[in-house]
Amino acid sequence: MADNGTPGGETLLFLTDEQLRRGIEAMFFAYRAFTADPDRLLEEHGYGRAHHRALHFINRQSGLTVTTLLALLGVTKQSLNRVLRTLIEDGLVESRVGRRDKRERQLFLTEEGLTLERALSEAQRGRMRSAYRAAGPQAVAGFRQVLEAMMGSDLQRIYQQMKEE
Repeated sequence: MADNGTPGGETLLFLTDEQLRRGIEAMFFAYRAFTADPDRLLEEHGYGRAHHRALHFINRQSGLTVTTLLALLGVTKQSLNRVLRTLIEDGLVESRVGRRDKRERQLFLTEEGLTLERALSEAQRGRMRSAYRAAGPQAVAGFRQVLEAMMGSDLQRIYQQMKEE
């Protein structure tokens, strides 16, 4: 089979199980590195990754509803309620009655919540920035294509909606 110029002579037309295994393992180790710094900070506060994800998306879209956050995170209502209760009790998140619909709850980060979210995300932004610079623009575009292709159509729709905001 012809080499397409990729490292290791991998061709995009056919990947062996071994090449796919290496890709899966690369994702495992990359995710481990990507979450290591935030995990240490979260542990200091007695939080887990679900708290980080909630803080991230509330920061991303201040005022989003609990229902929207539930859809973004893809967790059970019970699980999200546990996370939100902790974040609200600890003064990181504020829940307000919806402006249009009084039955809705809108979520906002407090100053303390913004500070923690910034600290959690800064390490990840630094790691992504460094990796993107090392890989170059074509690799970054290809990486995004791969990630988007792995999402499936339902998650791609949610992701595309977020990109448009």
